Formats: sequence, C-alpha cells, structure tokens
Amino acid sequence: MGVRYPLTPCSRSLVLASATMVAAAMALGGCTLNGPPAGNGRDMQPLSERMLAELAAKDMEKESPILVRIFKEEAELEVWKQDKSGRFAILRSYPICRWSGQLGPKIKQGDRQAPEGFYTITPDLMNPNSNYYLAINTGFPNAYDRANGRTGALLMIHGDCSSSGCYAMTDEQIAEIYALARESFFGGQKSFQLQAFPFRMTPLNMARHRNSQHVEFWKMLKQGYDHFEVTHLEPQVDVCEKRYLFNALSLTKFSPAERCPTYMVPEYIAAGVRDKQRRDDIQTAELISRGTPPVQATTGIDGGMNSTFLTAVKSHGGPGATIRTASGTIPAHVNPPAEPTQAATGSFLNFPKPVPAPRYADAN
Repeated sequence: MGVRYPLTPCSRSLVLASATMVAAAMALGGCTLNGPPAGNGRDMQPLSERMLAELAAKDMEKESPILVRIFKEEAELEVWKQDKSGRFAILRSYPICRWSGQLGPKIKQGDRQAPEGFYTITPDLMNPNSNYYLAINTGFPNAYDRANGRTGALLMIHGDCSSSGCYAMTDEQIAEIYALARESFFGGQKSFQLQAFPFRMTPLNMARHRNSQHVEFWKMLKQGYDHFEVTHLEPQVDVCEKRYLFNALSLTKFSPAERCPTYMVPEYIAAGVRDKQRRDDIQTAELISRGTPPVQATTGIDGGMNSTFLTAVKSHGGPGATIRTASGTIPAHVNPPAEPTQAATGSFLNFPKPVPAPRYADAN
C-alpha cells in the first residue's frame, strides 16, 4: 500500500501560509511580478469531479504524492501520482502552451532559456498571487546550477500562455496542476520533484540530437530519466563534482562542487538501469548506422508551443483573438514561435513573431 500522510489543521495552515509568504516576497521581477491581491481564491479551486473520478479509476488517493515531468521539444507536461502500490503512475499529460528559448539548459540571467534538470518544489515555491494566474516556482537555480555558475531566478510553471524563461500553460491547466500539487502538500508530501528534459530521452531522440553542444549534459539527465523509468519511484538526486548522481548512497555528505565520496547505488536499481541503458545504446547506434539524420541547428525561433495550440492558432489566422480549446483558453496576446530559418524536426507555424505586449516585467 502507498504511504498516507496525516494532515493536521496546523500543517494545512502552514502550507497556505508558506504560499502566501512567497507570493509577497516575489517583488523582484520575473514571471510573477505584481500579482493580484491576496485572497483571490484561485489557489483553492477544488479538483473537478472528472479529475476525482479519474483518480479513483487509477487507484490514486487525492492527497497522495505527485511528480512532474516536462519535455520541451514535445511541449508536454506530465503529472505522475503515487497509486496504492506505492509507485508513481501517469495521471495526465498536458500540452504546454508556450516555452521560450531553445533546447538546452538555462545558463544565465536574461537568456530566455527555460531550465532543464531536476528540481525540488516545496510549498513556499507555490505562488497563489501570480500575475500569470497561478505559478509554481521551479526552484532554479538548484545545487547543480549553482555549482556550474548558472544564474537566473523566478523561473516558473504558470498560466497565461506567455513565457520568458518559463513553462506557460493555459489558466485552466495551471489551476488543475496547482490544485494537484496543493492536495499532495495537504496530504503531507513535503516536496515534489520536477524533472525537466529537452525531449523524451528515447534512442531515436538521442540519435537525432547526437551533434548538439549539449549532448553530454543530456546524457547525464538521461541517467535520472532511466532511474525513474525503471523504478517508477522518485529518484534521490545529489550533486558532486558539478554533476548529478541518482539514488547514490554514501556515508559521507555530497558536496556539489567537490569530489564525489565513495557511494553505491542499490543493485536492484543499478541492474535495471544498466539493462535499459545497454538496450538504448544499441538502438541508438543502430539508428545512426541506418542513416537517422541529426537535427539541424535553427535560428530565428524562440521556444515552442504544443501542436494542439499551434493548430488552434493557425485555424484562427494567427494570434489576436481569444481562442478556446479543449485544453484551455489561448489568450489574444499569445506570442507563437516564429518559423525557423532552417527546418527542424519540431512543429512551428509560419507566423511573424509579434512584438511582446508590455504587460509584465519578465526578463529571465
């Protein structure tokens, strides 16, 4: 059976108080500046009857732990939830309305890159008063980012379909994602893991992106991806020698920038990961030998948008009107990615890139 976490009136109050305090503290710029006044109620919207029925059908408790995965190239956000077996299972996949930058990690403040890596989301990173409807701070920079000198702040998952270094959803989507996170905290989960990837770490995608300048970084991220794929348990994440380690056990504390101590990975995990990586490496090599072309570098684009939303915008002749879709409302000020100068494998529409509306301060 999965672990149940008792909730006391005090702990529920602490979750709400933490969210309120972080919202008040975010007056430094970024994706959530100058939000609406406290008490707007958006953060306390209940889960829908449809979602409650879906949870019951998948043998999941409303307040059981969650885990979130993001894939840039596919423009998808997944919410995984612990079922009664104690393992995580996919609950729902959400099309991402907008992300900015290119494939690859965030390096410095102002580069418009949405982060990639493994992040820990605590209640104080939940912002109920975001000017982008609701927001969840990714926690960038984490220990790995700081050890590697990467800078930036207030990188969010939020609503409003507008991004400058963030992952932007529709308002309807972020309301549901926020509520799922809130209920997991109410259930006693102290933090949940966010795994942000450039793409699904499949043999085909590793073959396609083999010439990227970020390939070694992505191979490291794939190790964590594989740990989760094998176990369907949240991997323990540590950093030493300026690199990620997953499910590493040591008698000595890990220090992000210093030499890794002696450690071991439990054999039942290590064996499964080795087998998966061996199969993936063979498939990747075969795909390359059969002539799978590498992705070509592109210029003139800024991020991506899920094909669900791109198609909707195209069918309306481009941005400029509010568009309602089954996945949520696309606001009239949406800024779709421009057509790439050189064709890439992602799906982009041939829209001139509008000048971003000066609605919010967001320079990450």
